[in-house]
Amino acid sequence: MRERIEQRADHLFNAHRDGLPFKSFGGQDRIDTITEAYAVQNAYVERLVASTGNGIAGYKVGLTSPRMQALLGIDSPIAGAVLKNRVLTSGVAVSRADFGQLGMECEIAVLMGRDLAPSRAPFSAEDVAAAVDAVCPAFEVVDDRCADYSETDIYSLVADNSWNAGVVLGSWSDEWPELAGLEGVLFRNGDVLDRGRGEDVLGHPFNALTWLANHLASGPRGLRAGDVIATGSMVPTRMPVEPEACLFSIEGLGEVEINVVD
Repeated sequence: MRERIEQRADHLFNAHRDGLPFKSFGGQDRIDTITEAYAVQNAYVERLVASTGNGIAGYKVGLTSPRMQALLGIDSPIAGAVLKNRVLTSGVAVSRADFGQLGMECEIAVLMGRDLAPSRAPFSAEDVAAAVDAVCPAFEVVDDRCADYSETDIYSLVADNSWNAGVVLGSWSDEWPELAGLEGVLFRNGDVLDRGRGEDVLGHPFNALTWLANHLASGPRGLRAGDVIATGSMVPTRMPVEPEACLFSIEGLGEVEINVVD
């Protein structure tokens, strides 16, 4: 089993290096369980860390809203690791040419103020909320590598680090209003494109964070002070097809901007 996991991780690392489109694992390489998918993800992330010298800065939680789950035909959240060199600040320019297919997701990010060690699990929403130090508006940058969604299975998606390619962060706030009721508005070149609310993320962004804390409790690391977490998109993923300036504004929290170039 370990050899199969390592082989799949090698395949993913080489596919990203060579700019190949995403393909689900099939045939004899098929991944049959979510546990196996995360084992492949962990091995793949180990290769990314070794090749870049950048450790884990935090995590993303994906597929946390009904609209996002419907997009991929599944009914559960997923997680992926965010590397330190992929944490970017508002106003950054990203080139579509650097991705197989660039996507952006509009989120509330959190900064952990203390550890949630696996030995203390299971965690309640109250446990998790007490460990949060700050929040901010954010874009998660994703790369689905031109996946054919009609043929994409969740286990292969999870193995590919849940398609995370980075996060773009606004300014942190150490005081915040009730997140569930906040409205976020996505603008493209100044025009409103979409809207969402904090409650669209599993009812509350901290519910997604609680899911993540308990998910990570099955491994040795857990959540740590200083970790940055993208809690899940409030609106469906946007795939820009030309240069544009995107801004995501959340009432009471501020805004975050990303500039897409060719």
